[in-house]
Amino acid sequence: MAAEFAVVVPAAMLLVLLAVAALAAAGTQIRLEHAAAQAARLVARGEDPGRAAAAVQAAAGGAALDVRSDADLTCAIVTADHAIPLPLPSLRAESCALTGGL
Repeated sequence: MAAEFAVVVPAAMLLVLLAVAALAAAGTQIRLEHAAAQAARLVARGEDPGRAAAAVQAAAGGAALDVRSDADLTCAIVTADHAIPLPLPSLRAESCALTGGL
C-alpha cells in the first residue's frame, strides 16, 4: 500500500502543477490577444509606437511587440513565453486594424 501511495502522490502532484501552468498560459494568451488588439488600434490611429509597446507591457509584462503595415492594415504581433516547463512554442497573438481609422 505504501509503495502505491509513493508512486501515485508524485504523479498526482505533477498533474496538478501542469494543470495550473496550463491555466496560467491560457490567461496569458487572453492578455496577449487584448494587448495585440489595443496596440494595433493605437498604431493604426497614428499614435507613437512606444505608447503601443507600453500598453503591451502593461497588459502582459515581458511580451514582445512587432508591428507591420501592409497597404491599409496595421497588424500587431505580440509574443511571450509561457510558464509551462515543457519545450513548447511561445504564445503568440496577432490583431490588425484599419490604418487611419478612428
